[in-house]
Amino acid sequence: MSFVDPIAIDNLAALGPVFADPAITLVLHAGDNDLIELKRRYRFTFGRVFDTSIAARFLGVRALGLDALLGQWLGVELPPSRQKDDWSARPLRPVQEDYAASDVEHLFTLKTRLIEELDAMGRRAWVEEECAALAALEIPDRLVDPEAFLRVKGARDLPPPALGVLRELYETRETLARAADRPPFKILGEDTLLKLAQTLPATPAELAQVPGCTPRVVGRWGTTLLDAIARGRALPPEALPVLRRSARPPGNPAAARRAEVLKKWRVDAAERHALDPGVLLPNRLISGIADAGPTTLEALAAVDGVRRWRAANFGTEIVAVVTSVERRAR
Repeated sequence: MSFVDPIAIDNLAALGPVFADPAITLVLHAGDNDLIELKRRYRFTFGRVFDTSIAARFLGVRALGLDALLGQWLGVELPPSRQKDDWSARPLRPVQEDYAASDVEHLFTLKTRLIEELDAMGRRAWVEEECAALAALEIPDRLVDPEAFLRVKGARDLPPPALGVLRELYETRETLARAADRPPFKILGEDTLLKLAQTLPATPAELAQVPGCTPRVVGRWGTTLLDAIARGRALPPEALPVLRRSARPPGNPAAARRAEVLKKWRVDAAERHALDPGVLLPNRLISGIADAGPTTLEALAAVDGVRRWRAANFGTEIVAVVTSVERRAR
C-alpha cells in the first residue's frame, strides 16, 4: 500500500484531477471534515464519493466507528488506536504506518458489503444521493470571528478578567494550530482552555497541573501559553471583553406547532423504518419544513436540504403532518 504524506509534500494539487474524475469513486469513512479541509485548502472538487459511515447509518447501524463496522461486516479487527500520537513527527514509526494502512485497506471490501445490504433494503439510491450532496457541498471561506472564544462551554460564566485571559488563550491556540497545520482541538481542548482561564497558572510547574496540559504540551507550547495568560491578566478594564445579550427574534407560533408535531412523527417513522431519527429528518430540516409549512409534495421538495429520497418515500406523510396542524389551528 502506498501513502501520500501531506507534510512531506507541499502541494497536493496533482491529486485534483483524480478526485474530480466522476469515473473514480473516492471511498472514505466519516470523511466530511477531510473533504471540507481539502476543498478549503486546495479548492478540490470531487466527482464521486462513497462514505461508509453514511451507508451504515442508512442501514440502521448504531455503532458507526470504523472498527465496529469492520468487525460487524467483515470480521476484521483493527490494530490498537494511534489517534493520540503526534502525527506531525517524522519519520512515522512502523506501528503508525500499520495503523494508517489498516484504516483504509478494508474500505473497498466494506463498501461492497454495505452496498449489498443497501440493495436488499432498497436504500442504495438514498445513500448515493447523500454522498453526492457531500461531494458537491460548497465550503465558504473560513471567517475569523473575534468572539468565537465565547462559544467555549462555560465561557459566559467567567468574570471579565478571566474572560480576557480566555480570549488570549483562544487566539493563541488558533495561531499555534495554523502554524502546526493541525486542528485547534489537537493543540488544546476547550475544556483545558477554560480551566487555564480559571486557574491562571504562572509557571511551567503550575501549567503541568492543569488537566490536558500534558508534558508534550508544556514542553512544546508552555512558554507561549503562559505568555498568553500574562497578557490576558495585564489587560486594563476597558480592554476586557463585554458580554452582549442579543435580542431574540420574535417566535413563529405556527412554525413551533409544526415542528413539535414533526418531531413526534419522526420518532414513530424512524422506529417503523429502523432508521436513526437524525438520518430520517435532521433537526435543521424539521426547522426548515416547519418554517415553510409545505402543503404539497412540490413545496416540500423545494425546502433546502430535502433530498429526492425523502420526498419520494416520506413526503406524503410529512405533508399530511403539516396540513393536519393547519387544520387543527383553524
